[in-house]
Amino acid sequence: MPRDVLVCGAGIGGLAAGLALARRRIRVRILERAERLEEVGAGLQLSPNAVRVLRALGLEDEVRSTAFEPEDAVVRDGRTGRVQLRVPLKGACERRHGAPYLQTHRADLHAVLRRACEAAGVEIALGRDVLRYETGPRAALLTARERFEADAVIGADGLRSAIRAQMTRGPAPRFTGQVAWRAVVPAHALAAGTIPPDATSWTGPGRHLVTYYLRGGAFINVVAVEERAGFAAEDWRQAGDPAALKAAFAGWDPRLLALLDAVETPFLWGLFDHPPLASWTDGAVALLGDAAHPMLPFLAQGAAMALEDAWVLAAMLSGADDVPSALRRYGAIRRPRTTRVQRMSAANRAIFHAGKGPAHLPARLARGAARLAPGLAGRRLAAVYGHDVTD
Repeated sequence: MPRDVLVCGAGIGGLAAGLALARRRIRVRILERAERLEEVGAGLQLSPNAVRVLRALGLEDEVRSTAFEPEDAVVRDGRTGRVQLRVPLKGACERRHGAPYLQTHRADLHAVLRRACEAAGVEIALGRDVLRYETGPRAALLTARERFEADAVIGADGLRSAIRAQMTRGPAPRFTGQVAWRAVVPAHALAAGTIPPDATSWTGPGRHLVTYYLRGGAFINVVAVEERAGFAAEDWRQAGDPAALKAAFAGWDPRLLALLDAVETPFLWGLFDHPPLASWTDGAVALLGDAAHPMLPFLAQGAAMALEDAWVLAAMLSGADDVPSALRRYGAIRRPRTTRVQRMSAANRAIFHAGKGPAHLPARLARGAARLAPGLAGRRLAAVYGHDVTD
């Protein structure tokens, strides 16, 4: 078993990996580029497969204390508000999959993971901009001025991962032709009941909008996606224009227009991805989360896949005599699962954005079939939600 592990990146996946490893009595140091960890991002949806990992880490109750449990997953026509599909979540997920479906602010989950890491003895070193790694008898991470060594290195440094770039020597992330606005609106800014207490996707040609509640119903999370020809950057913090956001959804359901009127500062986020990798490892170095398999947000599985990765990684390294072999097993277990979820997420984009032309016929037929037979949609989701890496 490795004596110590270096993790590059203190996001959700990096912290979860650090905690899971520390719980197996492996020393962990996490190197993070940021000078301080602060509230960034917006809402996250945690499906039962993600909650089971949090449960195994002993964090479910703390996460639930600040989360919101939606009634249903709903797809609506964005202009008319007409329900096209409804899948029960509250109570139903617990009965069917053994864990709830939760919605939480990213900052809340991040804070829970960070506190647990610190309590478990994980060292989090801020202001460390990792430039590259080295393999050898001891793997290493190098910044401009420092060198850190350990028995294993985990690259959890996100979509624009320095570890992935060195490992694969592949191209830069590719723009998917879509941008997203993100915002959080106080629920009291709207009349009670304006936005249903569901995980709702409001769909239309070339765009869709997702609404759900956070922090026990005190806030409404908004993610609005529009297809575009180009975009300059992938950045959580790029300020967007509220007027442009409202213009993109002009003529949609009046409830949504009231919600968008309450948005003060949306953040614009370009959606980029990488094609699936054939390997996630180089000797005693491995990738995790978005560094390995960036997820488009159309199935709400980015955080869930990172949490699953963290658990499997720690399980494979626990008791392992050969670190590179253990990391290869980790990748072999996780790649088929994450590749399937990546493809399901991409397929949802076509369904959500289907227009009237012949090119959109397959997506319209898929949406119609789901509306006529909602059990099919439930079974499709069960393949994602019912997966239990902790079993």
